[in-house]
Amino acid sequence: MADRELTEVELEVMKMRNQMKKVFAGLALFAATISVSSCATRESAINDLQNFSYELRDNSQYYTAKKWKKAVTKFGRIRREIARHDYTVAERQRIGKLEGDCARYMVRGAKDGVMDHVLGIGSEIQGILDAIGIKQ
Repeated sequence: MADRELTEVELEVMKMRNQMKKVFAGLALFAATISVSSCATRESAINDLQNFSYELRDNSQYYTAKKWKKAVTKFGRIRREIARHDYTVAERQRIGKLEGDCARYMVRGAKDGVMDHVLGIGSEIQGILDAIGIKQ
């Protein structure tokens, strides 16, 4: 009879071990998913900034005041998304270069007077540029 109880206890222990393995495997999968999505989100924020920089480079000379207002809003949204993540030194340098490129195109637009002309958003752009350390 003692052998029978020992066997039942062993079975219970084995069941608990299997359950614990499943729990740990689930937690590991969850952690891996979070890690991958976090990296993808971090990188996608940088990619958004890069694409925005290219957009400004290629098309900003044709922007109307309405398009400049949308561009300023988009730049702010991208910068807020970037601020939500931690980056390496190399990534920060890349972000700084891209933000500088965007700011340069915005300054050109401000100098052309298009942004100031209709909507008076030049001061908003200047505030953004001041925040990243660029004086017009």
